[in-house]
Formats: sequence, C-alpha cells, structure tokens
Amino acid sequence: MNAQPINEWKGYEKIAFRFFFIYFLVQVFPVDWLYYQQVAAINWAHLRYGDIFLLAHYMPQFITGAQSFTGWGIVAGIAAIGTIIWTVVDKDRTGTYYNLHYWLRAIVRYRLAIAVIAYGFLKVFPLQSPYPSLSNLNTNYGDFTRWKLFSISLGIVPGYESFLGVVEVIAGLLLLNRKTASVGAVFILLFTGNVFMSNIAYDGGEVVYSLYLIVLALFVLSWDLQRIITLLVLQRPATANHFRPVFTAKWQVYARWGLKAFAVFFFVLLYSFKTASDYKSDPYQFPVSKGLAKAAGIYNVSYFRINADTIAYSKYDPVRWQDVVFEEWNTISIKSNRPVHIDSNNVERIEAADVNRTYELEGTIGRHYYSYTVDTANRVLTLQNKNKFYKNEQWQLHYIRANDSTIQLYGVNENKDSVFATLQQINKKYLLKEVESAGRSKSLKL
Repeated sequence: MNAQPINEWKGYEKIAFRFFFIYFLVQVFPVDWLYYQQVAAINWAHLRYGDIFLLAHYMPQFITGAQSFTGWGIVAGIAAIGTIIWTVVDKDRTGTYYNLHYWLRAIVRYRLAIAVIAYGFLKVFPLQSPYPSLSNLNTNYGDFTRWKLFSISLGIVPGYESFLGVVEVIAGLLLLNRKTASVGAVFILLFTGNVFMSNIAYDGGEVVYSLYLIVLALFVLSWDLQRIITLLVLQRPATANHFRPVFTAKWQVYARWGLKAFAVFFFVLLYSFKTASDYKSDPYQFPVSKGLAKAAGIYNVSYFRINADTIAYSKYDPVRWQDVVFEEWNTISIKSNRPVHIDSNNVERIEAADVNRTYELEGTIGRHYYSYTVDTANRVLTLQNKNKFYKNEQWQLHYIRANDSTIQLYGVNENKDSVFATLQQINKKYLLKEVESAGRSKSLKL
C-alpha cells in the first residue's frame, strides 16, 4: 500500500520547491545546443566507450569556453523566472507536490548514477590516469604541474585506481535503486567531496563538474536527511517514507521498467563491455598509432648541427637537443633549454583522433612533443608539434639507422634551418619498473 504524507505544504515550501524543481530539471536535462552538437557528431554505427562517456558527462554550458559557474547563474535565473510564473498560475493550489518531487528525485538520481558510473569504469580499467610515458619518466619533477603530478602518482598504482573506480560504480548502482539511493548519495558525497578538494588543491580542471555532482547528491540525500538526523543524531524514532506514485495504466508500468532497463543496459552493461574490450587496444590518453619500429627508448644526442654550426652538448642552449625519446606510439619528445608554453588543459575528455590526444604533454614544461608519420620507403619522419601553442611547427627529417642503438636524423625545421643530429640509445633502467618486476621485498640493482 502506498502511503502518501498528508501534511500540507506551507506557502514558502511550495515556492522553494518550484524553484528547485525547475533548477534541477534544467541542470540534468540536456537543453544547451553545444551538447547536441557533440551528440550529432557521434558515429552510432561504430559506437565507442568515449561516445557513451560524452553522453554521460553532461553539465549545462550555455557559453563556449572552459567550465565555469556562469552556467549555474543562468540556470538559477531561468528557475527564478519560472518560479514567478508558476506561482502566479498555481496560486490557488492546496496540498503538496509529492508526486513531482518523487519524479524529480528519480530523474536526478539516475542522472547522477550515470555520471559517476561513467567515471568509475575509466578507473576500474585504469584509463583515466595511465602509467607514465617514457617521456614523463624522463622529465624533471619540477617540470610538472601539481595536477600532472597527482595524475602520474595515481597512474603508477593501477590497483588503487581500480579500487577507486569500484567505489564509484557501486555508488552509482546504489542510486539506481530507490531504497538504496540515499546510501549511494552518501558514498558520492564522501568520494566526490574528496575529488572536489583534490581539484582545488592540485589545480584540477574538474572543480565545477565535481561540485555539480555533489549538489545533485545533496538533493538526492535531502529526501531522507531529516529522518537520518532524527534517528542517528537525535536518537528518536523516525518513520520511513514509503511514498511512490500509483501507476494506473499498464503502459506507465512498461515505460518505467523500459527506461530503467535501457539505462542499465546502455550506461552500465554496454559501457563496461566497451571500456573493458578497448582497455588495451584504445587507451584514450595516449595515441594508438605505432611509431618507428624497434625505436622506442631514450636517446642521448651525441652530435648536433644546425646549418653550418656544430653545437656542443649544453643544458642551457635553447637550440641544442639534449635527449630525444621515441615512444611506442607515434610520439617523439625532445628535451632542450627552449622554453615551453605549457598546455594546462586538465578537463576530462576522450578524443578519438590520435592528434587530439595530448595527455602526455599536458601539465609539463620539460619537453617539446611531436606526433609523426613514417615514410619507410624514403626513410622520412614528418613531425608536427602537438602543443596547441605551436601549431605551425613542422619538421621533415630523414633517418638513418646506423645500428640497433644509433639513429641519425637530418632535414629542415619550420624555419627552413638545416638540422643534423646523431642519437645514441641509452640502456636505462627505471626504478618503478624494476620494483614491479623484482617485488618490493627484494633488493634492486641499477
């Protein structure tokens, strides 16, 4: 038997509800054209886990640019105007809005569940913070931003990252059930509250979005908050709220279960399957196109000449290369004393094209990063600076592999300067990898 509370709401309670009803409805339902522009670009015939993440990672953004609280102000303005109109039209209403409150809470908790599950599976299969690249392992500690250090620190402990993802997924699944929704909201407040503070402390780019999730969780919890305080803090008896709407038509019952089944299938089962299957083959933070065969490693630049000038090794020369890293994928990074305009982007995004995957260079000033293509017939590497501030920088370099550990590069840069460099591979051991292979209880010899 469905029990509906009989206490009539006071006038100010109705006004407050009208405001928050409109506010949260606009916050969780996609209403801005920027979102639909992104959705229209999805290739539905070849759906990727990144596409599902895009659908789940929504927050109203009525203006282009970085996430900000400006959109919240716009939503609050819409809600205020709507509240005034609603109050005038419905001024003679008596009773309550329990039915509307029930449905609003259901919509918000599903929206929140989808969001945290989307992030959770990126951690369960440690994709969000991957193991550091060779270039990152050969970058000075002080050349990283606080956010990048945080991400790298999480990436070297994939087991812990997966544990964090499991917590998020469990919290999201709890939200999908009406009876456990408040428990899931508490999980999210504790977990995402820590994420929010970490974003502030480490200059993360998800401050606005993490607070958005916290606000949604607070709204979900507010349904049971008074009873929780009465029971646990005041230690008095509290009556559970068993209210739920009565469905009088079969189509309403079928529609309810159909929407729930779709949400679970699409955002839980299908998304987890695609994330798991692409975990190894398509880790979104790094490119997947292969680099020059059998070249991965760090190379000392033993000889360097630009035009007719041979430049001896120097840590201070802005032109002379110090070392070069070839990644397993098609990225080359070059260390010199040439200044780097830092790409500080740290907002979560999953790019399909390799050229747009810039995680490896974001948050670091230690090296210049280049994507490249290989013309094996003519032995030519065409380099393109990946940093958005150096879009016009291209190099075309011929390569000669004198032996397994030596690569000679010669060609021209974007200024048509002639460049010649001899690279000698360094047989370098990395402490992190040695620890993993030897075990922490065993001694290491480097």
